[in-house]
Amino acid sequence: MLVTGACGRLGKHVVREQHRLRRVIAVDRRPFPDKPKDVVHEQVDMRRKKLKDVFRAEPIEAVIHLGVMHDPRASQAEHHSWNVAGFQKLLEYVAQFKIPKLVVLSSANVYGPQPDNAQFLNEDAPLLGGARFSEIRDLIEVDMLAQGFFWKHPETETVILRPVHIVGAVHNAASNFMRLPTIPTLLGFDPMVQIIHESDVVAAIGCALTPRQRGIYNVAGPSPLPLSHIVKLLGKPSFPIPYTFGKAILKRLWSLRLTTFPAPELDHIRYVCMVDDKLSRTELGYAPRMPIAETVRSVAVESW
Repeated sequence: MLVTGACGRLGKHVVREQHRLRRVIAVDRRPFPDKPKDVVHEQVDMRRKKLKDVFRAEPIEAVIHLGVMHDPRASQAEHHSWNVAGFQKLLEYVAQFKIPKLVVLSSANVYGPQPDNAQFLNEDAPLLGGARFSEIRDLIEVDMLAQGFFWKHPETETVILRPVHIVGAVHNAASNFMRLPTIPTLLGFDPMVQIIHESDVVAAIGCALTPRQRGIYNVAGPSPLPLSHIVKLLGKPSFPIPYTFGKAILKRLWSLRLTTFPAPELDHIRYVCMVDDKLSRTELGYAPRMPIAETVRSVAVESW
């Protein structure tokens, strides 16, 4: 099995789970000094031809793609080169070497928080996340490329997973927001929020590797909660501010490089973006194991 993006926190978690079951090749341009002894680490850039040598070296039964860049400060050109061009190369090799299984980790953020969203969005809902947040457009393009591959190459069992906000020891917008000493909220807005613990995402990936599973699946954690209840579970003070004021302040802080949150992120604490995960539960056999209180408080954990 080959895992891209294996040196991120979620990638390491996947590698440590899967190496107990099968041979794992971890692909990442970053070092992996604490890898398990039986894991092969190929420190290569996905966009380079050296990746093809990894596919040539030995038979690969499955590819898990986690290597999506989420850095909002990276340039649009760098985002596109890494996320889209790199993924196109990966798909080319999966097709050329006839890999039986491909699992792509997308995100429920591709749907986008919108004022007129249905209460729960299914897998057929339009991908509107890039309409208000340009940094999501690459993620949508990756998702669309995976869908195209799904139809063009039925010989490969392609599974696209769209998890809700992943929290835990990972470093992403949702977890970093919940780690703030004081949680900002928007006056007049208290949206329902879905979060999922990283270990449940790893479990969903394991379900997706089951033979004869293919398709697009929303993946959610425990029952959703209003943002205000999540703040209470964190045991932290909150600070309500008007949206226009918050947006102006966040833009200023962003320009001064004093925050990691671009202004469009405010939509996630303003509007609802919840998904229906019935398909992943019935077809993949997935079910979250972490209760909501532990899932919320897991953001305080900085290591496994």
